[in-house]
Amino acid sequence: MEKLQNLDFRGRISLMEETAKQFKETAREHDENATFPFENFEKLKAIGYPSLSIPKVYGGGGISLAELMKHQETIAKYDGATALSIGWHMGIIMDLGEKKTWEEEKYKKVAADVIENGALINNLATEPATGSPTRGGRPETTAVKDGDTWILNGRKTFATLSPVLKYASVSATIEDTGEVGDFIVDTELEGVSVDETWNSVAMRASGSHDFIMKNVRVKEEDLVSYRTPGKKDPSGWLLHIPACYLGIAKAAQKAAVDFASTYSPNSIKGTISELPNVQEKLGRIEMAVMEADAFLYTIAKEWDDVDHEKREEMGPKLGAVKTSIVNKAVDIVDLSMRVVGAKSLDADNELQRHYRNVRAGLHNPPMDDMVIINLAESSIKRIGE
Repeated sequence: MEKLQNLDFRGRISLMEETAKQFKETAREHDENATFPFENFEKLKAIGYPSLSIPKVYGGGGISLAELMKHQETIAKYDGATALSIGWHMGIIMDLGEKKTWEEEKYKKVAADVIENGALINNLATEPATGSPTRGGRPETTAVKDGDTWILNGRKTFATLSPVLKYASVSATIEDTGEVGDFIVDTELEGVSVDETWNSVAMRASGSHDFIMKNVRVKEEDLVSYRTPGKKDPSGWLLHIPACYLGIAKAAQKAAVDFASTYSPNSIKGTISELPNVQEKLGRIEMAVMEADAFLYTIAKEWDDVDHEKREEMGPKLGAVKTSIVNKAVDIVDLSMRVVGAKSLDADNELQRHYRNVRAGLHNPPMDDMVIINLAESSIKRIGE
């Protein structure tokens, strides 16, 4: 099997397209049954994708953020749930390697597992009582020190990738101090289980079940960082979220154009693609796609090109990309369905799946209201100076 790391940029783009195309064959089945697409992840592991975003110094592919976004968008065109799911791993393993958030030896160990075995990681922070961690809620998951180990107890919701995770980075409140720490949990440890609760109408194949920890013992060094609830540094890797929804939107655009170019009711000559009202919708879709493309890749390239100090100032821009593109994606899918008409609501039609999936982006971080407020504050500071 050909590996992405052995190819140049064009080769990597081509291999990812060839691999991701296969996901479309089972996307409907997994969506309808809310089953996890294990075979998609095996295919991604086979071409070495999980290690492609690990910095080269640690043996990974060391790709740029802009290239990562291209791959994520490609996957999403064929299966949005697979793209969103693998996107968390790809971004997190990239971010940890670049920011050196953990002790280096710990990161090297996890990175080696990713490279050699395709191990996957995700951050698990959301809980039933606290809601989104971006709102500042303190984890109800607890960590108690016992000699040279920590004992973890708690339940994490929206644990995307849970059926195939090797490592979970879980936030927990340290009982003795009240501090919030991030702990690395090997999912094979005793006391770890997955409660298969996921039954959303959107991203049904993402395996976002509940992750349960009952008296799970981890080593002292598995406390890898401390955090201030609700406060995070700007993270370029989170652009995988708008990249995913842009990919879904492009899939909807293709479905609409294909339909308009072939549907010919006997009331007209030619196809409906020649009708002004249909062309107006397709034109609006194309313009929204062009705007989203330009915004996503301009900011991704800026992130790649600037130093750490400049990246620290990019929070408002990153948030704006997510909010702008996700809302555009919702509009694109809606317009695509208007082109196709009532047929777009058929259970057999992919557009109804795209419609459900794309709306999930409205609930991925950062939230629209927080983004808009941050942009307002940023403009006041910039213009007022």
